Amino acid sequence: MKVFVTGNAGYIGSVTSEMLLDFGHEVVGFDNLERGHREAVDPRTEFIEGDLRDRDAILKAMKSARPDAIMHFAAYALVPESMSHPERYFRNNLVGGINLADAMLDAGVGRIVLSSTCATYGEPARIPITEDAPQKPTNPYGESKLAIEKALSWYGNLRGIRAVFLRYFNACGATEKYGEDHVPETHIIPIVLQVALGQREKVMIYGDDYETPDGTCVRDYVHIVDLARAHVLALTSDVSGPFNLGNGHGHSVKEVVETARQVTGRPIAAEFAPRRPGDPAALVASADKARRVLKWNPELGDLRTIIESAWKWHRAHPNGYAR
Repeated sequence: MKVFVTGNAGYIGSVTSEMLLDFGHEVVGFDNLERGHREAVDPRTEFIEGDLRDRDAILKAMKSARPDAIMHFAAYALVPESMSHPERYFRNNLVGGINLADAMLDAGVGRIVLSSTCATYGEPARIPITEDAPQKPTNPYGESKLAIEKALSWYGNLRGIRAVFLRYFNACGATEKYGEDHVPETHIIPIVLQVALGQREKVMIYGDDYETPDGTCVRDYVHIVDLARAHVLALTSDVSGPFNLGNGHGHSVKEVVETARQVTGRPIAAEFAPRRPGDPAALVASADKARRVLKWNPELGDLRTIIESAWKWHRAHPNGYAR
């Protein structure tokens, strides 16, 4: 298939593009490089630099590419930033997504796999979280992703677009070529590894008074290779609607820090700080639907395996991608 991948210079988009190409698909990448990296674009990709907020740019790119399907990764994804600048998130994630959907209609493209998030659920009433759980986001990031899910559902009902929503839990890990390099970095695993590399003095743990076994936030960490595989399965399956992607068990922030100490063999200083606004206590997936319908089985779910892959990439790229 010819797949149009938005945000393909980003963390998960780069790995999924690599896998699509390895499986024999053709990839047209579309990224504004604001938060992605040109060095993360697989050289086999036909790359178009452009911004989804520019309606004319995405219409032109879609008409030129004429793809069979879309994978949509391009979005802002920092919870703290979304609490400070909600307007950025709705303009980029929602308006940009609507521009993409309109371009799909204009070019006659009827299939999209959306990179969504467990942040659409907010503070869950029960764990693990199933796809039919109430969606009550606690931050503008989750709200913006829920809004584009709803918009694409209506495009599906009224315009025939078939949309799959893959609700990630915590994406992490790396491949040999591609890893996590955000500026600023807010994700716990790369932050603790930066401490191990001597690039940070310490890792801040936001909140030690949550109703969790050790008082710190609990998250379901899922390897990006497993996430990429789910995208390929969703692309090639006759399905639509939401699917949770997670391993079905959570790890606390304290567990992540301790596992990183074991993997790196280096001391990693940690300090507690007040809770961050918008952070739920625990987010753990029920991915039974993805296992049953997509035949998706995460193979790299062990936390130590995840951190080992990230540590290998960060040691090889101590300054991230070339800037």
